[in-house]
Amino acid sequence: MDQAIMIGIDLIAIAAMTFGLYFPRHRRRDLVVAYLVVNVGVLAVAAILGTATVGLGVGLGLFGVLSIIRLRSSEISQHELAYYFAALALGLLAGLSTTINPVVVALMALVVAAVALGDSPALFRRYRQQTIVMDRAYSNEPELRVELERMLAAKVHRVNVLRLDTVNDTTTVEVRFQLADSVVDSARTHESLESVR
Repeated sequence: MDQAIMIGIDLIAIAAMTFGLYFPRHRRRDLVVAYLVVNVGVLAVAAILGTATVGLGVGLGLFGVLSIIRLRSSEISQHELAYYFAALALGLLAGLSTTINPVVVALMALVVAAVALGDSPALFRRYRQQTIVMDRAYSNEPELRVELERMLAAKVHRVNVLRLDTVNDTTTVEVRFQLADSVVDSARTHESLESVR
């Protein structure tokens, strides 16, 4: 009975994280399925490993192999990777608990809270990172920085030239920048108008 309650707590936690946090913020349907299936799969395997004589090290090794296979199958961003590991952690915590443990429940709540805070749109909302292909070969980094600030209407914090192509006259650059408040407010107003429509 206690294990069934822990399974219920896990299902509530993964549903809150997936449907309450991830999908409303990022709208990527394919990863909703991935997070749910990974969580339930890990929960099921961990529950069996918790009652069997198989060592915990073998079980964790199995999860490591599964996660490597999953992560190599398609490219996902860092925030999506965080959700993925949170789904794994929730499944492990609930699956390995054979009794109702307040510490485990608190840790599960902490995982969901950490994802909610770390992925909050209000946290560092003006900061962005992009890979940009410039239509000119910039060998002078200060000049490149000035052009990026003009083009993005933002303060550039870091520039990393990925490729300088002098034959085709292009520069591929990874840039980290901070938008001006007026740009962010304008974008929020536009999003509000779009949601009304």
